Amino acid sequence: MVYSSCLLNKQMAKTTLNKPWEDRTRKNDRQKMPYGYRADEVDPLRVVPNEDMLPFIYEALDGLDAGHSTRKTAEWLSMKTGVKLSHQGLSNIWKRNRSPKDSPVLKELNRRKRARKPKTPEDKILAAAKRKRADAKRLVTIAEKKLANLEEPAEITSVSDTLDFNAARQQTENKEVIFEPNPGPQTDFLAAVEREVLYGGSAGGGKSYGLLADPARYFAHPAFNGLLLRRTNDELRELVWKSQELYPKMYPGAKWQEKKSQWVFPSGAKFWMTYLERDQDVLRYQGQAFSYIAFDELTQHATPFAWDYMRSRLRTTAPDLPIFMRATTNPGGPGHGWVKKMFIDPAPANVAFGATDIDTGVTLAYPEGHAQAGKLLFKRRFIPANLHDNPYLVEGGQYEANLLSLPEMQRRQLLEGDWNVADGAAFSEFKQSVHVVEPYEIPKDWRRFRSCDYGYSSYSAVHWFAIDPSYETLIVYRELYVTKHTGRDLARAVLEAERGDSISYGVLDSSCWHNRGQLGPSIAEEMIAMGCRWRPSDRTAGARIAGKNRFHEVMKVDPITGVPGMVFFNTCRQIIADLPVIPSDPKGTDDIDPRYASDHSYDSVRYGVMSRPRAFSPFDMGRGVPQQTWRPADTTFGY
Repeated sequence: MVYSSCLLNKQMAKTTLNKPWEDRTRKNDRQKMPYGYRADEVDPLRVVPNEDMLPFIYEALDGLDAGHSTRKTAEWLSMKTGVKLSHQGLSNIWKRNRSPKDSPVLKELNRRKRARKPKTPEDKILAAAKRKRADAKRLVTIAEKKLANLEEPAEITSVSDTLDFNAARQQTENKEVIFEPNPGPQTDFLAAVEREVLYGGSAGGGKSYGLLADPARYFAHPAFNGLLLRRTNDELRELVWKSQELYPKMYPGAKWQEKKSQWVFPSGAKFWMTYLERDQDVLRYQGQAFSYIAFDELTQHATPFAWDYMRSRLRTTAPDLPIFMRATTNPGGPGHGWVKKMFIDPAPANVAFGATDIDTGVTLAYPEGHAQAGKLLFKRRFIPANLHDNPYLVEGGQYEANLLSLPEMQRRQLLEGDWNVADGAAFSEFKQSVHVVEPYEIPKDWRRFRSCDYGYSSYSAVHWFAIDPSYETLIVYRELYVTKHTGRDLARAVLEAERGDSISYGVLDSSCWHNRGQLGPSIAEEMIAMGCRWRPSDRTAGARIAGKNRFHEVMKVDPITGVPGMVFFNTCRQIIADLPVIPSDPKGTDDIDPRYASDHSYDSVRYGVMSRPRAFSPFDMGRGVPQQTWRPADTTFGY
């Protein structure tokens, strides 16, 4: 049954609240979250109105004011918000927040309640007798259930749909607890309502069990069709074994079909557990639809292709069945870089954010002309895992001791859950706490210059440098990272960005001086003609290796002053995101991996570092400007 989303009608009662939605305070972080609220990002004990849920709640209240069914409205509201609400719960919210003066339906309900109230002494005696009879029936029912539990212990058949795990614990008296989430990140993961969620960090944080328990709440729905993916079948085996321990106890009658690699539940729900080793393996799922898709160890996928493609398989025709994508992983692995850009870099941990493009950082929204133009497509969230969140592994300290014994990089990844280090990173010395600083006003007398790596189909990266004359430190204070820009487009953007700056010189990828055809000007000449001056970068034999060695040199911290040779303003997002994950050449050369495609920001900064920058000196007086080694295509106009 599809409940109409057109509850809001101009003819209905106006959205007025008897009691406004104000901030509240919880006694502790385990107390049940009031419906329509979320935890404050700063103080977890303070709850604030959930701006994403309130419009739907107001719409539901308007629907009740117009005479819609409480039960059907509660089902519609649960579907829209992703958080289940009973019809009685909705009725309580309605009565608490709407005045009978503004709601004719509520006024009539109150009138009927008053009409049923006993008026004479005889009516009061009869009403009391009816209440005693109802109480007696209720006590008999409770006693019968307890007797049945003593004769045959009951089993939990599903994970709570309400996500209220504290209430679930209270209801499990005389029952066998099949799965109980650990307080903290594991509970947060199971309660998350965002479309795409990554649960990752240190090893042993309970990620695998969380990934198995999360979809279990939907196994009673006949339309549920879920999918859990691992890179290879061998890696999947342990998850299958764990599921065989849990699912038959949660849902008696659930069967694992080995040949089809899927669970089939009594309700008709299906849950696949299979592999996706190569990007082309996504074609196995072409034409299929899933309401729930999960990836275990997401960073084992070198590119985001599989994740992006499987998003197109995420759909359902059941209005009461939400759609989710979930993933777990540790830092490291071939896909460390893109996973970090997608889930880690855009927002702090445990904070929901609008999904962004991993290359540009632009928030994804409906385009102009669309009925929902400007609205976020969907939200993401990163939930960090920590070993100490899993009491079963922390006890005794043996597993922690194993992780402490690992080499530094692996220890930082698997024990600390540090996303700022990657396997085989070319610049492992880069640390955000050392090399990234808050922006500040740069003195006008400091020498400034810029560098650029050009690309049209890929990306153009431009970086602006200032030189601290006290320590000869390079400060990368501005970044431009754009795509589909011609030479003229990029020149305009550069000149606009540096308006007011005094730029000493610019270094541009030397390939931009290649002539196009017989007579046409090169990309560099077009930019220079517009007033955006450049000189070519070093493209001699060995320049890349020499540039990388020089890069390492300026990343060092002076042992006397404690100042690094180069720092970055935290507004230079792309280079800060790229440096920790740029891989070294696996063949053992002193260059980065030639297969690494996102090297545009690195190349740009490398050009700047290799341009022999130094602060202004009195010895520079009278030396003039170095002669350009390129010849203009048109000697008349100079370009």
